[in-house]
Amino acid sequence: MPLLLGVAPFGLVTGVAMAAAGIPALAAIAMSVLVFAGASMLAAAQLLAAHAPVAVIVATAFVVNLRFAMYSASMRAHFAHLPLAQRALVALLLADNPYALSASRFARHPDRPGKLAYYLGVSLPVWLVWQATVAVGVLAGARLPAAWKLEFAAPLAFIAISVPLLSASPMLAAALVAGAVAVLAHGLPLRLGLLTAAAAGIGAGLLVESLGARRRA
Repeated sequence: MPLLLGVAPFGLVTGVAMAAAGIPALAAIAMSVLVFAGASMLAAAQLLAAHAPVAVIVATAFVVNLRFAMYSASMRAHFAHLPLAQRALVALLLADNPYALSASRFARHPDRPGKLAYYLGVSLPVWLVWQATVAVGVLAGARLPAAWKLEFAAPLAFIAISVPLLSASPMLAAALVAGAVAVLAHGLPLRLGLLTAAAAGIGAGLLVESLGARRRA
């Protein structure tokens, strides 16, 4: 239940941002169902509003969603024995908060049965609330005046997501470098500034993390 208090407003903001980007309501809702990844949906909405090429939008979403490759590799240790249809359902419902809860529980109780039931119990409510609030945001945002400049909801949402994570030095380095590169690369053709900033931020974060690990060793 506490997770849903954070999921609901994020879904609303994402829906409004997608409507402000000019995405038709049906397409936006379908994107929410099929993609189910708020950060990449916000990035795509921001790039669509900026009339970026499709290749840049897809590449940006791919980079933003790379963390799910690590999540799924972690979950495979617990669900590899399941039939393909059930593993596909696990993959579809994979999200940050359900993953964190499930991984923590499975680490504490590796031999306890009912892992799939627990995973579905935490992920299905998140999925349902997300879809409902995105739909409300899309339908409400489409009816609001364009003069309200609601496309700014996307960067505001990213700021709200990122600020609580800046307590660790790798995250802080990633944010500072990505922000600086985003400003410097703003004039790149094909709207490549965001993708370049993301790559630079990831590289900076990994470098700082690696240097910290060497010092500790």
